[in-house]
Amino acid sequence: MDGLFASLASIFGGNPATMLSALIFLAAAAFSLGIMSVIRNRAELKRRATAINIEIPGRVNDASDKRSLRFASISAARKLIDYTSKHYAAEDGASLKVLRRKLIEAGILDPKGPAYFFIARTALAVVLAVAAMPVVPRVLSNLTPSWFWMCVLAAGMMGYMAPSLYLDRRIKGRQQEHRAGFPDFMDLLVVCADAGLSMEASLDRVGRELSDSYPSLSANIHMATLEIRAGRTLSEALEHLGDRLGLDEARAFATLLQQSAELGSSLTDALRVYSDDMRHKRLSSAEEKAYSLPAKLSVPLVLCIFPVLVIVTMLPAYIRVKFGPF
Repeated sequence: MDGLFASLASIFGGNPATMLSALIFLAAAAFSLGIMSVIRNRAELKRRATAINIEIPGRVNDASDKRSLRFASISAARKLIDYTSKHYAAEDGASLKVLRRKLIEAGILDPKGPAYFFIARTALAVVLAVAAMPVVPRVLSNLTPSWFWMCVLAAGMMGYMAPSLYLDRRIKGRQQEHRAGFPDFMDLLVVCADAGLSMEASLDRVGRELSDSYPSLSANIHMATLEIRAGRTLSEALEHLGDRLGLDEARAFATLLQQSAELGSSLTDALRVYSDDMRHKRLSSAEEKAYSLPAKLSVPLVLCIFPVLVIVTMLPAYIRVKFGPF
């Protein structure tokens, strides 16, 4: 022990304060690491027990205990979702069909998706309206009652519209990915068809190849292959693929293959022609964006650079007229 203290004293230059600080730091670090190890082990044990659906010794499984608050909350949430699903499933209006189509294009394939959407919209509207009641008087003082209730109503409307805005933004992002990857999808299909693969095998192969670059497009292609294996025809699977992608190009591709199969023409030639058309469309879209760039740049140029140029040009003349020659 004396040798250990002597070695520590030699390391820290014989300064007792430095050595004491280092020992306190090491003790705190060891204590923290021990606590983190215990918490991590308990979390891992809980995760594994939940995965195999067993109870941890000394702990009540709240999800299966009918007297627990967690079980009651889960049951109430399920009843609410089931009631909302039945209520809106009974209606077959045009707005509900549009909502289901949007949910499919956004990648939400759950049959209870409309119920979740309406519940989220109602809950957000109520929560934001209630939260705005104490916040609005603090932010905007000296408000009349009419303006106060208008602000609360505006907060509720924001919560009511938030799910729709999120859904539209998600659809737009996915469609951009699908539109960017669809020409590559067509080129790979042509390569697979030239190699002698069938259309089903080509779809499976191309879907696996595009998984890194376009994960959403790859997932939708994989679902189309699963539908074909489940017994659906190729034309039906491709029509559903076009509905999920939300692209006119995908719907036209399904129509092209259906007409080629009905007329008995070569699928390889049809794919090659359509792939060339998609490549020309991509080039035309890039050229359109390039040609529209000068018009888009004119607004920041006029607002930001033109006033500075005017000031730099006219300021010396203004100073000379105002104060005379130096």
